This record gives sequence, structure tokens and C-alpha cells, in this order.
Amino acid sequence: MIDVRNVCVAYDDFEVIKGVSFSVEAGKMVFLLGANGSGKSTILKALNGSLPIAKGEILFEAKPIQKFSRLEIARRIAVVAQESETRFPITVQEFVLSGRYAFSSAFSFDTEEDLEVATWCMKLCDLSGYEARLMNQLSGGERQRAVLARAFATQAPVLILDEPTNNLDLLHQISLFQLVKERCKNSLSCAVIVTHDLNLASEFADEIVLLKKGEMIAKGEPKQVLTEENLQDAFGIKVLLDENPVSKKTRVTLICENMIGSLRERSENLRLPAQL
Repeated sequence: MIDVRNVCVAYDDFEVIKGVSFSVEAGKMVFLLGANGSGKSTILKALNGSLPIAKGEILFEAKPIQKFSRLEIARRIAVVAQESETRFPITVQEFVLSGRYAFSSAFSFDTEEDLEVATWCMKLCDLSGYEARLMNQLSGGERQRAVLARAFATQAPVLILDEPTNNLDLLHQISLFQLVKERCKNSLSCAVIVTHDLNLASEFADEIVLLKKGEMIAKGEPKQVLTEENLQDAFGIKVLLDENPVSKKTRVTLICENMIGSLRERSENLRLPAQL
């Protein structure tokens, strides 16, 4: 569905993404992993056409993304961004229904189909009974679930999720990724996801793209990418890897003693002068 080919993104003369390539097939979930500043969110912005690329190309169903109008992109790509705070009084139902705008004309009202889709998406995201609640009165986790319901309501074949489990409890983190995985397989859609949770990525990803300072340092199935060497390179941390006894997927455990030593060394180096 999506082909990212040797893509570079630059701000002025500084390249923040350097020759990244990967593909996302229908029914699949691809996770982008890397430390802060590695370029994950920048790639997501390039994928939905909101950030121009300097080199390379991004194809959606073999057509360059820049050839699509903003309305065409809205019908094909749904985004769940990191920041989901809504500062004005709009109900959860109205917010989820706004995901249907790409299918309506400028002066039309919500159709019966729109209402059915929105209601179903709110139920999927555990928001039944929240229809009249105001978005700016929800908790962070409730608001994040509403943002996901809105993305589902678009019925777009591509989901772009930037740290979607922020503010979610453990149950809703797992539920979110299960919902996305089922949606991808059942409707032949796909998802590109940024997360900092290595174990969730291991459990749910079909493929992982590991980034460091704008460059791709590893790509493949979770067991191929989540190695001690790769994680040391990408994050500067030592980890213990074993197998989850239930799912048989790679399980990542941080070696905290090493982390504490590194933090102590950093704090010594950053100690403020006495006069301050």
C-alpha cells in the first residue's frame, strides 16, 4: 500500500531524515522505533503529505503522495497525533463525527450512516455512554481513545499513529493495538506506528524500522531487529532479551544497574557551579 523509497527530509540545509526506505503492505503493522530526535515523527508527517520531502519518493498504491489532494489524503490516511488536547467545548460524539468530514459536502448534515459509524467506533474504543461528554473535560486516556475512535471513523485504509498509547492504562494499551491489528487484517488496511514501548512493538509489529539520528539502522521482523547490539546502538542502553513464555515473542528487559551508573556519570558531568 505504501512504499517509502530513499526518503530524505531537510530543514533548510540540515537533513533530519537520510535515505530511509520501507514498505507497508495491506493487513500489516509497521512500527518505527528510536530514541528522541531519531526522526520518527518527521517520517509520519512526510507520510501524510504534511511535510515535503527533499529526496526520494513516497508512493500510496503506486502513486506519489504529492499527487493527491488534501481531501484525497484525508480519505486515505487517518492520523492519531501525540497532542490530542481539545481546548474548546465539543462533545465526544461531535468530535468522532468530525472524522467523517472527508465524505460530506460543505453544507451537508451528518447522515444516518455517519452516526452509525461514529457510534460503532465509540463502542470499539470503550466510549459508549460518553457521547454527550465534552472533550475538554475528559482525562488524557479518555481523550486519546476518542482520538482513536475519530481515526477509525474516517474508514481510511492507512492509520498513522504517533505514540498512541500515551496516557492509556495497561488494559487500554493492549486493547488499542489489538483493535488496530484486527482492523488491518479484517479490512486490508495498514498502520504505521511510533512508540517507545519496545515490548508492545515486539508483540504487535509485523515489521520494525529502527532509526538513529534520521538514519535507518535496522529493518525486519521484531526478532531480527530487537537485538542487544541494535538496541545498544539506537538507545545507548544494555538490555536482557528472552522469550515471552506465552506469546513466544522477544521480551526486552532493561538492565537498570547499567542505567543508574550512566545517570550518575551524567549528573556528575552536569553538576552546576557553586555560584549558581
